[in-house]
Amino acid sequence: MDDTLDRQWVEDLVRATIEEDLAGGVDVTTTSTVEADQVSVAELVAREAGVVAGLEVAELVIRLVAGKEEVEIEHSVVDGAAVKAGDVLMTVRGKTRQLLTAERTTLNLLCHLSGVATLTRRWVDAVEGTGAVIRDTRKTMPLLRSLEKYAVRCGGGKNHRMALSDAALIKDNHVIAAGGVAEAFRLVRKAYPEISIEVEVDTIEDALIAVEAGAELILLDNMAVPQLREAVQKVDGRARLEASGGLTLDDARAVAETGVDYLAVGALTHSAPVLDIAMDLQAS
Repeated sequence: MDDTLDRQWVEDLVRATIEEDLAGGVDVTTTSTVEADQVSVAELVAREAGVVAGLEVAELVIRLVAGKEEVEIEHSVVDGAAVKAGDVLMTVRGKTRQLLTAERTTLNLLCHLSGVATLTRRWVDAVEGTGAVIRDTRKTMPLLRSLEKYAVRCGGGKNHRMALSDAALIKDNHVIAAGGVAEAFRLVRKAYPEISIEVEVDTIEDALIAVEAGAELILLDNMAVPQLREAVQKVDGRARLEASGGLTLDDARAVAETGVDYLAVGALTHSAPVLDIAMDLQAS
């Protein structure tokens, strides 16, 4: 994890996920089949190629489940590393009961975050050399936003705003409510003189209105490649441009080559498949 994450918040979240799994009781299968004093070594192993994110979160789960019991953890890779099927990510030695009880929560978080990082890396690779930056959105799972956006960074992407108060994004409904693009921009600028403002538009005409109003960042929503190219030409560097809406990996490079500065990709967090990672208990 990096310094942008609130470590106490992460710990509280992990404790809640552990409590969800135990539901105030015990792991009845594990306590029935494993002696209390048995010690084992377990390896977290990638079952497929991808990019890893969330190793410290996984470690935290194991340590919190282990409680006062001694546990030894060795990382073989770091977050952001590209791995292949069969690579060992982490080795853990501790009481077998604690390792097995922690297994599912550990993998739920690690597989999900690594899936986000892996998908992000695919998008970043798709636009490599164009100068365009892949950014996420607020389309995240409730309460997991900070971790998912961390995983995006592990995959080489950049973060959009974290919360509604970080920056303004004037969307179509704001424009309708305010009575127009220019008026919406004026109202936000008046209320928050120092805040960064992005304006969402779905026509080139509105993009130019936003530029004239003073917008420095414009989101071009659901525009085809020819429209994007025309918008880049007409805005002519007076504002940064972000393509969004309906983007796919197949057309990512064509979109980036129009000259937009950013591609906003909600799928990084709302549709990322998990990276298949397993916990393998080693025979004693």
